[in-house]
Amino acid sequence: MVFQDFDLVSERRRLEREQKFKKRLTIAFISLFALLVIIAAGILVIVYDNSKQSTKQQQEKAPQSQEPAKKDGQVGRVIKTVCNATTYKETCLSSLKKAVEKNPSTAHPKDILKLAIEATNDEVEKVLDKVSSLKFNTPQEKAAFKDCKELIENAKQELNQSISHSGSDVGKLLKNEHELNNWLSAVMSYQQTCIDGFPEGKLKSDMENTFNASKELTSNSLAMVSALTSFLQSFQTHSSRRLLAMEPNSSSIDEDGLPSWISHEDRRMLKDDVEEDDKPKPNVVVAKDGGGDFKTIAAALAAMPEKYEGRYVIYVKAGIYEETVTVTKKMVNVTIYGDGSQKSIVTGSKNFADGVQTFRTATFGEGFMAKAMGFRNTAGPEKHQAVAVRVQADRAIFLNCRFEGYQDTLYAQTHRQYYRSCVVVGTIDFIFGDAAAIFQNCLILVRKPMENQQNIVTAQGRIDPHETTGIVLQNCRIEPHPDLVPAKATVKSYLGRPWKEYSRTIIMESTIEDLIHPDGWLPWEGDKGLKTLYYAEFNNKGPGSKTDGRVKWPGYHLISKEEANKYTIEPFLQGDWITDMGAPVHFGLF
Repeated sequence: MVFQDFDLVSERRRLEREQKFKKRLTIAFISLFALLVIIAAGILVIVYDNSKQSTKQQQEKAPQSQEPAKKDGQVGRVIKTVCNATTYKETCLSSLKKAVEKNPSTAHPKDILKLAIEATNDEVEKVLDKVSSLKFNTPQEKAAFKDCKELIENAKQELNQSISHSGSDVGKLLKNEHELNNWLSAVMSYQQTCIDGFPEGKLKSDMENTFNASKELTSNSLAMVSALTSFLQSFQTHSSRRLLAMEPNSSSIDEDGLPSWISHEDRRMLKDDVEEDDKPKPNVVVAKDGGGDFKTIAAALAAMPEKYEGRYVIYVKAGIYEETVTVTKKMVNVTIYGDGSQKSIVTGSKNFADGVQTFRTATFGEGFMAKAMGFRNTAGPEKHQAVAVRVQADRAIFLNCRFEGYQDTLYAQTHRQYYRSCVVVGTIDFIFGDAAAIFQNCLILVRKPMENQQNIVTAQGRIDPHETTGIVLQNCRIEPHPDLVPAKATVKSYLGRPWKEYSRTIIMESTIEDLIHPDGWLPWEGDKGLKTLYYAEFNNKGPGSKTDGRVKWPGYHLISKEEANKYTIEPFLQGDWITDMGAPVHFGLF
């Protein structure tokens, strides 16, 4: 044995050998770690720790022509390895090689992710030029083009945010993982929304071809983020926790369950037991009868200072407000609260049948919160797609709100969204979109559709397997609306259908009444998405929750508790921002 005569050496020699052995183990572990990073994630993290003097000596000894060649070889090997983790490998290889050739002086193996996102941004720029060169003849085509320009600008903005947060430092990448996934998933959605706005035909096919390369590049960027961070997290769990603890949004929670930095006025508004005479002093008051600062919500928003610090609070007194509420991306941290979801109501009748694009409906900016408000589309079932609310905002919260319509009531378009104790009423695909959205403690009311129509609660629009989006109904109740009760035996109702190929919806810990068809889920068209979708149920109850007659699709699952946990507030929405905004929330499973 190696240590057979160990007891014969002096204590000093023994300690020296132990130190050398530990040092060798440390060196071996570091080497293995670096190798595994290359294999599993496709990113080579190279750290140059040599002193300036040592670097200078090496440069003097080595011929000048060898260093660029060595660097080029490293970059080439990393590009090849990275692209193996993506869905569109050839697109990945060609785009990264072009990026390196374009600026070889700054190309470095550890900056491959940043180069990939920059290549995506460059392609999106080209898309705008290509789209602008097409001819748009009908009013619908012209409206779709107008929407498309705005969506592309949104995509460019969030790609630039991704570039600035895709640093080569491992800790920075781990810290920004969720933001990168959030932004890049939204970029995927923006592009598809642009295409969907055009009517079927040659022009729409041309649009799809135009976006093909940029969508593939976005998908590849998402794949790189996912592959690298998932691997690094397994080795840096403790470091990751420390980084999260250092987030600026982190705060101590007091006896009310609210962050300590929340102001006294905000604190009073956000607690569950707010009384009529215990409301906060708002920045502005909206009253239809003229008893406030403004008669419309739009006017109150227009009066918001351009660079307002803190949360801008708008109190909407009881009344029916016929307007389209648009909180722009520049209007961050806006709170709108009313006297009750059936007292302070925003209504509209925009609909697809009358030529209004689905995209041109009410929307809200980042950090938006609504409480005790109603949102209603009055177009009726005969107008088909008629959105009551479109939510594009990241970190959007709706508390005790009500959304009423028929088809396409609530458009959860992009980013992270949280709905608590809300009521959603509709018929066909009435909760739809490509956001990462959790509905908790909500009442889902399925109403009576037109003759020969079926009801579908959800239509989630995930178009790529690397997107971190999906619709989650947790601890909700799915029931028939009073107008459906007499006809529920003759109207087929389903939990969801796949709007896009990778549609993802999870119904868990919810009560499902006897209106849901035994199949549970409905195909969209033929076998579209049936192998690639992810539909799951967990621990539901009620007569409509029986799963023995459910569809047998490859993408349908009855999931375990461990799997269900992945779709709770913290892992799915990174939900610390919900408590930081003072909203009530339940973490984990009920």
